[in-house]
Amino acid sequence: MKKFLTAAVAASMTYGGAAFADAHAPVVGVSWSNFQEERWKTDEAAIREALEAAGATYISADAQSSSSKQLSDVESLIAQGADALIILAQDAQAIGPAVEAAANEGIPVVGYDRLIEDPRAFYLTFDNVEVGRMQARAVLEAQPEGNYVMIKGSPTDPNADFLRGGQQEVLQEAIDSGAITIVGEAYTDGWLPANAQRNMEQILTAEDNNVDAVVASNDGTAGGAVAALTAQGMEGIPVSGQDGDHAALNRIAKGTQTVSVWKDARDLGRAAAEIAVALAGGTEMGDVEGAQSWTSPAGTEMTAIFLEPVPITADNLSTVVDAGWIDQEALCQGVENGPAPCN
Repeated sequence: MKKFLTAAVAASMTYGGAAFADAHAPVVGVSWSNFQEERWKTDEAAIREALEAAGATYISADAQSSSSKQLSDVESLIAQGADALIILAQDAQAIGPAVEAAANEGIPVVGYDRLIEDPRAFYLTFDNVEVGRMQARAVLEAQPEGNYVMIKGSPTDPNADFLRGGQQEVLQEAIDSGAITIVGEAYTDGWLPANAQRNMEQILTAEDNNVDAVVASNDGTAGGAVAALTAQGMEGIPVSGQDGDHAALNRIAKGTQTVSVWKDARDLGRAAAEIAVALAGGTEMGDVEGAQSWTSPAGTEMTAIFLEPVPITADNLSTVVDAGWIDQEALCQGVENGPAPCN
């Protein structure tokens, strides 16, 4: 992964430059879509740590899965004196007025993890098309033929379709040859595991349980799918996910999930904080270290940084323990004679 601005450099850019004439500590406001996913708390801790190292102040708001509340939250963060905003968009289309409001005040925006289709928002994420490829590769390797189910992400999150596109790239040849057949496919409203479980249950009923593999787009939806499979005595068929949620990593150790594409949220949070402080200090988006020009599928020219994900399977579970992402006890809870380091 590329190295980004260190917090010390970012701090010097703010305090050493003319951007903050009154020498006040830069304030970075973070608008979270929700805290339902385990990983957002990890992201938040990384953002806080990096901002503290830069001498910046953290303020935040939780939209609680409401796109309208998120607009009000951003207005509030601006009113509280935010010099830069990091926005995890609940709805990529509905967030537009928030970016406009920030732009009108000269406040830079970092679109965090999810695309905000606006060239005024710096796009920071992992390579989600590659995440989809990694998910499909792992499932296809484990189950090269049979009936597949695609449990997609939220229809309001562009990442859902980026992931699905990557998955299709990998699966297309097997589909064309007739080796695999996609027998069910569904978006998961709000990425909620309960919705994923319901979708999976409905597909299992429609297919009389004739399902051999599930390509689920994150660990929450994977958990919902696994719950539905377990209820039918089908646990253990290949299932994908992403985020490196502790519960998902434990499922990999137990053999009920095949892969979780690990996107180290600590790296993403740290990068977001450092980019936000740099932009608040007057750095142009294109001058942020590691930034690149990127054209969205809709043709919008964006400035972006993409971090590299890592697929975690039973073969490399020790990676997340060695990295301090999860401790061995949590990873191996309830596991007997599992893969390393749970053996």
